[in-house]
Amino acid sequence: MDKKTVEYFKKLLAERLAELLGQAGETVSDMTSQKESFPDPTDRASHEADRNFMLRIRDRENKLIKKIKGTLERIENGTFGTCDVCGEEISVERLKVRPVTTQCIDCKTKEEAKEKALGL
Repeated sequence: MDKKTVEYFKKLLAERLAELLGQAGETVSDMTSQKESFPDPTDRASHEADRNFMLRIRDRENKLIKKIKGTLERIENGTFGTCDVCGEEISVERLKVRPVTTQCIDCKTKEEAKEKALGL
């Protein structure tokens, strides 16, 4: 993969990381600043359901943050774009769709088929 393409992904991932970290900070400040009292149990339940939903979203984003940081490390050490399983180059098209991927489409397809067969 040429330097220009690697720099494109590095910039894309750095921007996405900054965006996710900003959202995480907003969630924390929103949750700590809200001191709401709900006299109606239904309102409180609805608020708690919304809050739990937001926490699940932030948990998924936290996992994505870790993947992005790992990908940025792979860019720095020169292993970005190489499949962890077979060692072949991952296509740029696949990386554009999922820049944090560590497997080429063939290896990922085989892994998913194996998981499906095992019922995972």
